[in-house]
Amino acid sequence: MGALLLAAPALGAQSRAELARVIRQKVLANGLEVIVIENRGVPLVTIEIDVKNGSFTQTPDYAGLPHLYEHMFFKASRQYAEPGAFSNRAGELGAEFNGTTTEERVNYYLTTLADSIEGGMRLMAAQLREPLFREDELAREREVVIGEYDRQESNPFFQLTQRSGQVLWGSEWSRKNTIGERGVIRGTTPQKMREIQYRYYVPNNTALIVSGDVSAERVFRLAEEILGDWKRGEEPFAKWPIPPMPALTKDTALLIEQPVSAITVLVQWQGPSVGKDPAATYAADVFSDALNQPASTLQKKLVDSGLWDGVGFNYYTLNHIGPITVSGQTSRERLRAALKALRAELTHINEPTYIPRETLEEVKAERSVSSAFGLERASELTHTIGFWWAVASLDYFMGYVDNMARQTLPDLKRYADTYITGKPRLISILISPEDRKALGITEAELVQLVGR
Repeated sequence: MGALLLAAPALGAQSRAELARVIRQKVLANGLEVIVIENRGVPLVTIEIDVKNGSFTQTPDYAGLPHLYEHMFFKASRQYAEPGAFSNRAGELGAEFNGTTTEERVNYYLTTLADSIEGGMRLMAAQLREPLFREDELAREREVVIGEYDRQESNPFFQLTQRSGQVLWGSEWSRKNTIGERGVIRGTTPQKMREIQYRYYVPNNTALIVSGDVSAERVFRLAEEILGDWKRGEEPFAKWPIPPMPALTKDTALLIEQPVSAITVLVQWQGPSVGKDPAATYAADVFSDALNQPASTLQKKLVDSGLWDGVGFNYYTLNHIGPITVSGQTSRERLRAALKALRAELTHINEPTYIPRETLEEVKAERSVSSAFGLERASELTHTIGFWWAVASLDYFMGYVDNMARQTLPDLKRYADTYITGKPRLISILISPEDRKALGITEAELVQLVGR
């Protein structure tokens, strides 16, 4: 499953029946979804706003602006109009706050004492509904975001991921490019911020998630009182539909030269959409886990053989097509042999006996535990639910553990046959200029070594 879930703390699995005892949901008349997670263990609450926005809504002339909007959320609003007023009010509440932007979700969250829940909800609502986008604050935040861009650009792996993304997603690359483009960020205006607000920051495209030492009924009452009169907007994805990702039609290779010591290899495919093929996303997670097991055939042939320093399989769950990635590192001396061995394994991974039945049962049990759907840290669960609400649905999240347990070897074979075996792939290599020169390797040779 996606990187956000994999990064969550391992707190114990929860089935749908177990989650239903502590998670409550209500949809207001204006379309706002209110989700409450009750956990009385610590006298804290986390108030989170999730919006179905992010890079997937970006045309090239908006590349990076959903992320800039995230920064502006914590700046001046009509109620807190002076610079620093939001931070001062958060300080009075004893609150910590932050936000994140990914491909299909932008979230904002505030954690405070349980007795400050109403103040926290009113503060977040003020920022959500009536931002000012002051010119002076926008100018400062542009430079902050450009600073983030500069730091990422200085990392050799940034070049690998950016250039790979440009090829994997083609003409719709802007919809996967969360950090955006420097020129677009520098040239943004308050008018562009308001266009994002008008399209996507509407109650029928938003979830309010509150977790911790709370009463669901009180949260529902406060949500109705504070946000019930927020006017419903256009249905964003009916009015401004997201175009389909262009298919990768042929095997393609990239050689990216950077001053690195080891050689990094990525082999990528366009994977399933959780909205169109949810069954494949469960199979993808089990499949990846099985191949990542230290005792798997893949690991024995590639890593235990000494050809690779390490190899990992991953699928990142998204609605608008998530990538499947095999990543690994090797050396100049081993590169060609390592790539040939990888290709050999990729031709076999859909075979019925490649993943033993006992391995399937083991990884399903392990994934169940590591899925981190426990309730000991409600704030982390809040972020996880927000992500899955945006890319799939709350129902997908609630049924994840149960659906994982139903996966069979034929399910895994269907996934591999549909998305990996014999399908167009991108082979990207991050290599030093010295190693490339010594090897004399070309992109055409890479396609021969690792292509279909």
